[in-house]
Formats: sequence, C-alpha cells, structure tokens
Amino acid sequence: MQSSLYTTSNFQHFQNPWRIPETQKFSCPKEPRKTCFGIRPITSSLRSSIDYEPEESVGREPGPRIPVAIQKSGKVSRYFWDGETLRLVGVDGGAASFRFDFDDGVRSLGRVCGLAIRDFFVPKKVSENYMDYVKWKLLHRVFSSALQVLATQAMFRAIGIGYSRSLPSAAALNWVLKDGLGRLSRCIYTASLASAFDTNLKRVRFSTSVLFSLSIGVELLTPAFPKYFLLLATMANIAKQISLACYLATGSAVHRSFAIADNLGEVSAKSQIQTVCFDNLGLLLAALLNILFKNNQRLQAALPFVIYPIFSAIDLFGIYQGLKHVHLQTLTKDRLEIILNTWIVLGYVPSPAEVSKLEGIDFPWSKGEHLWPIRIGCLNPKDHFSKLSMMAMQSLTGGDYYFISMEEIYARIPRRMQRGILLCLRDGASTADITTGLLQACYIRKALHLNRTRWENIFEASDLPDSLLNEWFKLLEECKKRAQDDMCLLNEQILGLGWAMKNILLSTKEQIRYCFVDD
Repeated sequence: MQSSLYTTSNFQHFQNPWRIPETQKFSCPKEPRKTCFGIRPITSSLRSSIDYEPEESVGREPGPRIPVAIQKSGKVSRYFWDGETLRLVGVDGGAASFRFDFDDGVRSLGRVCGLAIRDFFVPKKVSENYMDYVKWKLLHRVFSSALQVLATQAMFRAIGIGYSRSLPSAAALNWVLKDGLGRLSRCIYTASLASAFDTNLKRVRFSTSVLFSLSIGVELLTPAFPKYFLLLATMANIAKQISLACYLATGSAVHRSFAIADNLGEVSAKSQIQTVCFDNLGLLLAALLNILFKNNQRLQAALPFVIYPIFSAIDLFGIYQGLKHVHLQTLTKDRLEIILNTWIVLGYVPSPAEVSKLEGIDFPWSKGEHLWPIRIGCLNPKDHFSKLSMMAMQSLTGGDYYFISMEEIYARIPRRMQRGILLCLRDGASTADITTGLLQACYIRKALHLNRTRWENIFEASDLPDSLLNEWFKLLEECKKRAQDDMCLLNEQILGLGWAMKNILLSTKEQIRYCFVDD
C-alpha cells in the first residue's frame, strides 16, 4: 500500500535531538572510529522503514518529535527520537487517553472499512469525475446483469431444458449455431467500424448498448416462439456480440481518460473488479426475484416481460449518465470544432470536461441543427458550387495543404438540402494544417452568419458575377490570416489544458486526401 510522507509546519516547537546540552562537556578523542557524542553510530540506530510497524499509542511521548509523519491505511504515525533510536508511534485517535469511546471506535472502524473498500475498487490516482462514472456504472451493471439472467432462463425454457421431452443434442446444436453466427457477425462489425470507435466513441457505445438491451428483449420472446428459437436466438446473439465488440474496443480509451498518472493498467484492473462485483449484485437481484415467485409458475413466466421495460430503462439511463462523465482528451473533428467555436465566440479554450458536456452523445440528428455545417472530406464534382471549387483549386500552390469551398449536402435528419463548408486536406497535411484549416472555416461560418441573408441570396444565384467571386475570395484570405495569427496562442492554451495535440482522429471519409500535381 502506498504511503504518503508529509512534514509539519511548526518546526520551532520541536527540540533538536542532535543538539548537545550546554551542561555537558565532551572532548573529541583522536581515534577516528569512536563517536564524539558517546552514542551509537547513526547507521546502526536508524532502523525504521516504511514497512516498520508503529508502536501502540501511549500517554507519554517517548522523546522529542521529528517533523515527519507517515499516513498509512488511514492511520497517522509520528517519528520520535529516544536518544538512541527512532521510534514510529501512532499519534491519531487520542494517544494521551486510554478511555474507550464507543462513538469514536465506530467512526474509526467505519473510516478504516471505507478506505479498505475504496482501495479495493478505486485506483490510486484518477481524475475527479471517476467516482461519478463508477456510480452510474453500478446502476448499469446491476440491472443489465439481472436482465441477462432472466433472458438466459427464458432461453432454457424455450429449448426445453428441465423437461422430460427435451432433446439435449438438438438443444446443444442450436446453442452452438447461434453462438457461432454471433461471433462471425462480431468480426464483420469490428472490421467495418474500426475508425468509428475513436471518432464517435460515445455515440457508438450508447447505440450498441441500446442494441444490447433490445437483444435481451428478443431472448425473452423465445419461450413464446420455441419453433423459431434458432432464428430469434441468433439475432439476439448477433446484437450482443456487436455490443461486446464495441465495449472491448472502446474500453481502453475510456480508462485512459481517467488515468492521470499513466496508471492505465491499474484503472483497467480495477474496472474488471468493479464489473465482477456489480454483476454479482445483479445475479443476486435476479435470484431474489425468482425466489419470490417460485411458487407461482405463471407469475414467474410473466415476470421478465414486466421487469424488462423497467430494468432496460434504468440500464440505458445509467449508461447515458456514465458516458457524460467520460472526458476524452483526444481530439476529433467534432471536439476540435467545439474548441475553435468557443475560442472565436468567448476567447478561451474549453477544458475536456466542458467539451464533454457540450458534445454529449453526439447523435446524428443533432448535427443538422447548425447552419453551414463544416465537413472534412472529398469534393463532389457535381456540386452546385463547382465554379467556386474550381477557382479555389486553381489558386493552390505547393505550400498549401488544404483549400476551402462551399458545397450542398443532403441532410438525412431533417431530410432537406443544405449548404455547408467543405475543408479538403492535402496528402501530408499536419495537425497544425488541419487545425488552421478548421479554424479558418469556423471564421468563415461566423462571417456568413453576420450577413446571412445577403450570402444566402448570393449562393442561390445560378451564375456568380466576378465582383461577388472576388468578395468571396477576399473573405477567404481575411479568415485565413486571422486563423494563422491565432495559431500560436491557441496551440499553447490547448496543450496547457491537457488536450492531446499529437494527432487529430478522423473518420474514414475524413481521411481522404488530395495530391498536388504541379504541371
């Protein structure tokens, strides 16, 4: 167990044990091997260590205090010098009195038990939001585990386990088939959405949690349709395997967000302990429900359908609230855009906690609410603004690593065409180039908002005159200059708040690059 050393501030109140009293006179002999003060050498007398067990607290202090104390397992001990050796004596809990105080004893016992439980479940050094995350994780795991027990019981009833007419070989075959198909689907899903685990972690994790909850509902239906057991069980297991793949893929990123002292291994280990203990509480809850209704088979069969909507709602609510307390320090396009918008409007860089609150789960339908959304990707040659894009590409030089143009995109939610800003990145573009380009795009969007009606009328025109084209490219240059001027201070503040600026995580479509060809 880790010990923490600290010194007290009242040094003037402690007597120096090495000072020689003035009444004593010593003459230092010439032999080099003997000591001047008539005591044993320091190397033999200082025999205390961190693992040294402190002596019991006594009413009389054994000697002058040393301004160093040790806090270990919730107890505080103090070093004393008795003239020959160092002694480690407990100083908390009323050392000067031998009276037994029941209230103090209960409080001390509660404090010790609380510290022991905390050390068992919680890593030593984690961020402040970790305990809030663990509380919601407890709610999620308990009710999710209870639902899984009830679903497994329902599947056993569907294949006839426990009845004399059951066919063990057929049941085993169905079970193996549904597991095999589920694992195959898990591999396909993981391979197809590999980059989304980094760029849209919270959204993917919550959506797969909803899918997991629905899979439990499908498993609960198997006793009602025993002839379709293989189909229903396979569908449910595919959804479960997809959810498990997402949970495992995103777990390391979630744990890293809490590890503030490079103790990722410890955080992961404690997470496994929490999962096992919380799941066992869920098993206990399911067992209690079965015991309560064991004498009534009809109520026991109907119990899962009554419990499922309640437990599922609590489970998903716990997951949603827990994800809100996960503050990721990695930069994605959406997080960087939130940072840059805050910088432009309010003049400061938000912390990971503030961005996490603004980011939320990042549902797809929430992205259509913004006017002139910014997209990173490839240019569509059939776009209405092809002339603007052509002129932007013609003006490129060998020193440019991105260009910005307008585009028309189809928003699925709500279903309509809307205008947006496109940022095209060149092959070899660095993190600074991406940040500068996105900051310039944010400045352009702000300028468009300030004169919204005029720019909307301009972009609706089928053919833009040269004067309007010149005005558009003048706006591009002004916003680019402002972005370049802000980069030094902006980068310094982003790094100062703990953001990981080494890489910006982009999705598969956002990773498309163009190459500059100098003919």
